[in-house]
Amino acid sequence: MTATDELLRNNAAYASAFDKGALPREPGRRLAVVTCMDARMDAHRILGLDQGEAHVLRNAGGIVTDDVVRSLTVSQRLLGTREVLVVMHTDCGMHGLADADFRAQVQSEAGLRPSWATEGFFDLEQALREGLLRLRTNPFLLHRTAARGFVYEVETGRLREVG
Repeated sequence: MTATDELLRNNAAYASAFDKGALPREPGRRLAVVTCMDARMDAHRILGLDQGEAHVLRNAGGIVTDDVVRSLTVSQRLLGTREVLVVMHTDCGMHGLADADFRAQVQSEAGLRPSWATEGFFDLEQALREGLLRLRTNPFLLHRTAARGFVYEVETGRLREVG
């Protein structure tokens, strides 16, 4: 049995007891969370969120990219969110990643240079501050001042705010 087959079996069990079909599309807490795709990060559990309470946007590093801004613009303008949390974390795979080196490696192996930047970083808190600045100065977002940044410590499970 493949991992996908096992997950489909899990979904059948989940669907048999599913009772969340009437949740509104607007997040109940009017909150969006930008975080890393790291498998150790479960934003709902880390923040004590229930299904339907927040939009959770994940990418490599929890970086505020153009696509994150696109999703947050929809989240705020169409679905009523007012606050944004950016949660990066310790021991991130993007920490120490040199963009030019990684893109050259991908080009060497795939035969094509990626059109996107990996946006690796060498200073976790500085990368978080830069992401917050991107949000706070972006004209597409309605609630720019309601963005806050945190470092999740994978070693302790604690959040630490970064201004």
